[in-house]
Amino acid sequence: MKTFLQVSLVVVLAAARLAMAASAPAVGSKAPEFSAQSTAGPLSLADLRGSWVVLYFYPKSFTPGCTAEAGSLRDGIEGLRNLRATVVGVSTDDLATQREFKEKLSLPFELIADPDQKVVELYGVKGWLGMAKRRTFIIDPEGILRAVIDDVDTRKHAEQVQDLLKQLQPAPTPQGSS
Repeated sequence: MKTFLQVSLVVVLAAARLAMAASAPAVGSKAPEFSAQSTAGPLSLADLRGSWVVLYFYPKSFTPGCTAEAGSLRDGIEGLRNLRATVVGVSTDDLATQREFKEKLSLPFELIADPDQKVVELYGVKGWLGMAKRRTFIIDPEGILRAVIDDVDTRKHAEQVQDLLKQLQPAPTPQGSS
């Protein structure tokens, strides 16, 4: 009987993982369009056309890893802006929590409240207990997904993103060349 229960548990856990593993968009494909409430009001991916978008998903505001990640992006915002990037964070927290998190950490970018998990599902990052998995999507100015960071270093995330943006963006042409 014990073996049957162990096997049953393994099957249930495997099924749960498959159910949560909604397919993430593929690099090179059009990034899924969304419209959601943010700390600045309604925000859609279309609103961000013309700049590189750093769309980062995190599990829960005010937890140690999420606070470190948001702080890294806050502290590295000038370098990201110099690379023509707009940062937007997404979690399944409600809007009041997102506003409080943004204010307490003095975040210079918007946060999306996704309690109904619509954006989380579009990007295939639904995790345990309905929270988002920690993952970052880099979207080019035309709305094409150019990179995904699965292995986020919460304390050095801004550096990770900057390094990737430098690789993805064409080198500037020197003045006077044709």
